Amino acid sequence: MPKKSRYPDHIVWDEENEKFHANILPYASSISGPKIEIDDIDLFKQKGANKLQKIFKSEFEQIVEKYNKLVDEVNLNDMIYNSTYSFEPVVGNIYHLYYGNNEEKFLSLISPNEWDKKHIVSVKLNSELKWVSISDL
Repeated sequence: MPKKSRYPDHIVWDEENEKFHANILPYASSISGPKIEIDDIDLFKQKGANKLQKIFKSEFEQIVEKYNKLVDEVNLNDMIYNSTYSFEPVVGNIYHLYYGNNEEKFLSLISPNEWDKKHIVSVKLNSELKWVSISDL
């Protein structure tokens, strides 16, 4: 049977070391001590999740935008490289893509206001040999 302490319950006595140790306890040792509360981290989690969701959504939208731009560039370059032209394009010059006979596409130096062919797009060849739409510049 444990030895009964001669001190009331709210007095914290260490039998082993024979001294009071209420000041080093991580919790209140008396009725008038502060209430022990567990932190509510649900709000922290919710705020963090909402913030990350916004960040990820923004990054995803940027990736989709970049992907769509890349697809447009690939389609433009594919259309021009598969069109008809009988000259070697010079980097930095402006060229114009038209529909010719039988809806065949052809590349020309002649601007759309100089004749009445059906104009598709005006482009420039950059130093990477990639065609860039003039409207994108």
